[in-house]
Amino acid sequence: MASGFGVSGNTGRCYPTWMEFSACMSETDDPAKCRALRDDYLECLHHRKEYTRLNKINKRIEEVIDNDERDWNKPAGPKPS
Repeated sequence: MASGFGVSGNTGRCYPTWMEFSACMSETDDPAKCRALRDDYLECLHHRKEYTRLNKINKRIEEVIDNDERDWNKPAGPKPS
């Protein structure tokens, strides 16, 4: 699964995380205890949480920009007291 070699031949970016997860799995009788390490390893490989957060941030930025543009297009009038 994890050879330990990265693209350039050095240690892969996720290899240390894989080794922690692998050690946990070999030392425990209950695989559920290693779930956090498994999740960390999968996040290191696929970056799903990171991409999800970036997508939410970008969507919110677009909403703010759209609202701001609508405010600029409103006619100027007297300010309510």
